[in-house]
Amino acid sequence: MGGLGKTTLAYQVYIRSKGSFDCHAWIEVSQSYRKVDLLQNLIKKLYKSREEPIPDGIDGMDESSVTTKLRDYLLGKRYLVIFDDVWKINFWGDIKNVLPDDNEKNGRIIITTRDVEVANFCKISSFVYIHHLQPLPPEKSWELFCIKTFGHEFEGHCPAFLEKLSHEIVERCQGLPLAIVVIAGLLSTKNQSVEEWRKLLSSLSSELESNEHLTSITKILSLSYNDLPYYLKSCFLYFGIFPEDYSVRSGRLVRQWIAEGFVVSKRDKTFEVVAEEYMAELINRNLVQVSKVDFDGKVRTCRIHDLLHEIILNKMDDISFCQVLSGKDSTFRGLIRRLSIVNGCHDVIARRTPEISHVRSLFVFDFEEMPKYPASAITTNFKLLKVLDFEDAPNLEHLPKDIGILFNLKYLSLRGTSVRSLPKSIGELQNLETLDLKQSWIFEIPVEIKRLHKLRHLLAYRFDDNEDNPFNKRKGIKVKKGIGLLNSLQKVFYIQANVVGVDIFEELSKLTKLRKLGITKLRGSDGRKLCDCIQKMNYLESLDVAALSADEKFDLESMSSPPQFLQRLYLKGFLTKLPEWITQLQNLVRLRIYWSKLEDDPVKALKNLPCLLELGINCDAYYGEKLHFDKGVFPKLKALRFWTLTRLRLLVIEEGALCNLEMFDIGPCPQLKELPSGFQHLRNLKQVCFLEMTTNFLMFQNFQSLQSTGANIRFLYKIDGKQWLYRLEQVTKVLEYMREHNEEDWDFMPFEEILSKEIASTVRSELVVATPSHELMCLRAIEDRV
Repeated sequence: MGGLGKTTLAYQVYIRSKGSFDCHAWIEVSQSYRKVDLLQNLIKKLYKSREEPIPDGIDGMDESSVTTKLRDYLLGKRYLVIFDDVWKINFWGDIKNVLPDDNEKNGRIIITTRDVEVANFCKISSFVYIHHLQPLPPEKSWELFCIKTFGHEFEGHCPAFLEKLSHEIVERCQGLPLAIVVIAGLLSTKNQSVEEWRKLLSSLSSELESNEHLTSITKILSLSYNDLPYYLKSCFLYFGIFPEDYSVRSGRLVRQWIAEGFVVSKRDKTFEVVAEEYMAELINRNLVQVSKVDFDGKVRTCRIHDLLHEIILNKMDDISFCQVLSGKDSTFRGLIRRLSIVNGCHDVIARRTPEISHVRSLFVFDFEEMPKYPASAITTNFKLLKVLDFEDAPNLEHLPKDIGILFNLKYLSLRGTSVRSLPKSIGELQNLETLDLKQSWIFEIPVEIKRLHKLRHLLAYRFDDNEDNPFNKRKGIKVKKGIGLLNSLQKVFYIQANVVGVDIFEELSKLTKLRKLGITKLRGSDGRKLCDCIQKMNYLESLDVAALSADEKFDLESMSSPPQFLQRLYLKGFLTKLPEWITQLQNLVRLRIYWSKLEDDPVKALKNLPCLLELGINCDAYYGEKLHFDKGVFPKLKALRFWTLTRLRLLVIEEGALCNLEMFDIGPCPQLKELPSGFQHLRNLKQVCFLEMTTNFLMFQNFQSLQSTGANIRFLYKIDGKQWLYRLEQVTKVLEYMREHNEEDWDFMPFEEILSKEIASTVRSELVVATPSHELMCLRAIEDRV
C-alpha cells in the first residue's frame, strides 16, 4: 500500500550508495508509461549522474535504438538504478533485456512497488531479494510523530498534558509513516491545547475504527485537506492538474496560482511573495514534498505523494475543480472549469461542445503526438481561458492569429515549443500577467506588446547548443519601443541592448519595479546608461549583464547607489576592474563573472560580503597570477568555481578560510603547478572537479590528502575530440604507470592517450562530441531556472 515509506527508504539507500557506482539513476515509473519514454529518461539520467551533457538525438530514438545505446553505455560499468512505484506486473520483462549481460555482476537494481506480484515476476528470471516493509512499531511511530509535531517548540518532546491524546492519535495512524507525518503537520499548526486536540481525535476515531488501511488513511489525509484554510485548498488541489510523479517548478505554480486568483493580496507584499508563503505553508504541513532546492535553500521544484495525488483527483471530480483526461478517456463529466490532457485525447480540444465552453484553464502534457489542428480551435472553443499552458509542446508551431480574443487570459506559456513568432493580436491580451517564451524560437517581440500594462513576467531566451562561440550560446529577444510602458513588470530576461531604433535604456529607466533583469549585447558605451537605470530599480534581486562580445570592454563603475536587495549578480564581458559598488551588496548570495580580465585579485575586494554562498571566476575573468583567501574570509561560501583561468599560477587558502565550502571546481589552469595550499583544512568539501589540468600538475599532487576531506573527486579531459569524466582511482592508476618512467619523459608521454587505453573498458564514458566544452558547462550553470 501507499504511505509505508518504500520510496523514502529506497531514496536513503540511493543517496548513501550512489557514490560507489560509476553511474546511477532514479526513475519514477507511475501507473502508465511508454517503454521507449522510460528508456529515454533512464539514459538521460545516467548521463546526468556523471555530469555529462546528453547526446543529441536521444528523444528521437525508437525502442530498438535506445536499447542498444543503453546496453553499450552500461557495459563494463557499475551502476545503480532505482525504479520507484512500479505497478505493471511484468515490468521487469520490459527492463531486463535492456541491461547488459553482466548486470548481476556490475549492476544493482531496486524496485519499489505496492504489488507483491511485481516482485514475484522478477523472481522468475533473476535473483531477487524482496524486502517487505511493515508499518512502524509503536515506539518508532511515537518518535516520528514527536519529531514532526514538536520539533520546533519542544525540541521533539511531547508536553505531558498532551501525551495521552498524542498516543491515541498515533495509535489511530496504524504505523503508517505518511499518515503520521501528515497528521503531525496538521497538529503543528494547531494551538497546543487539550480541547483542540481532542476535537481532532474525535474526528479521527469515527474514520479509523473499522476501515481498511487505504480507506482509513485516505480519510485521514482528506481531513488534512479539510483543515486547510480556504486560500490553500485550491492551491493544493492544483497539484492534481499535473501527472502523477510530476515535479513542477515552484515559479510556474506561483504564477499560475496568481493568474487563477487564488492569491490574496497583503499589504507591502507582492503577489509572488504571498504565493511563496502559501507554498511554504503546504510544505510545512507535509502535504507537498520538495524535489529540488536552490543553492540558497529556495524551493526549485516540488511534488506530492502519489497517494495524495489519488485523493486530489477524487476531490477535483467531486467539486468540479478540474477534469483530467488521460489515455483514451475522453468523456466529459459535468461542468468543466479546468482541463488537463495527459498522454493523448488531443482531439477534445477541437470539439465544439457545451462542456468545454466553460473551461478557464487548459493544460496539455505529452504533446509529442499532438495533431496540428487544435491550436486554431483554442480561440473558437475556449473563449474564457485564464491559463493556457503549452510548456514543452515541440509540435506546436504557431498561435492562432486571433489569440487576442482571449481577453481574460492571464498566463500564457510557450516554453519549449516550436513557435517562431507572436501574432500582432497579442496586444489585445490586456489582462496578461505572464508571457513565458523560454526555449521557444521567438527572438523578437511585436510592438503591440506595449499595450499589456498588467504584464508582470516576460521570460524569453533560447540556449543554442549548436553555436560554436560559447559567449553567444544564449540568445535573447529583441523588444520594440514602448516596453517601458509596462510598469507592472517584475521580471524581464533576456533582452538585447543593441536593437536598431530603440533606446533600450530610456525604456528600462521606467521599469522601476523590476525584481529580475537580464540584458545581453551591451556595447562599450552602454555601461553608464545601464548603471543609471539600475540605480532606479530599488527592488532588483537578480541582475544578469552580458557584453556584445568577450572582447567588448564596458564600464559599470558609475553606480553610487546599487539596489540593496540584489542577491544574484552575473557579469559577462571585459571589465579589467571590478565595480566598487559590488562591495556594498550586503545581501548578495551568488556572484559569477566571466571574460572580465580583472587585473587585481577579486578576493580582496569581495571578502567582506557577508552573505555570499557561491562565487564563480571563470573564462579569464581574472588575469592575475595569484588568488589568496585569508583566514576567516567567506564563512558562508558553499560553492567556488575557477573555470579557464589561463594565467593563474598560485592559489592559497589559509586555515580558517572557506570553512563551509562544499563544492570546488577548477580548470583548465595551465600555469597552476600544485594543489591550493590549505586544501586539507576544508573539512566540509563534498565535491571537487579538475577540468583538463596539465600532466605536470597531476604528477606532483598528493590527491589522497585531498580525499581525506571525504570529497568526491573527478577529472574531466578531452580525448579524441570528445570529453570524458574520470574518478580519482582511475586517474591514479595512470599516474602510477607514468611514474615508472623518467621525469624528463613525462612531457612527451601522451597522458590522455594512456588514460584512454589503460582503462577504456571500465572507467570512462562518453560525454559529448567535441563541440561543447568546459565553457559550455560554465554557461549552462549560469541559468537561473524559474
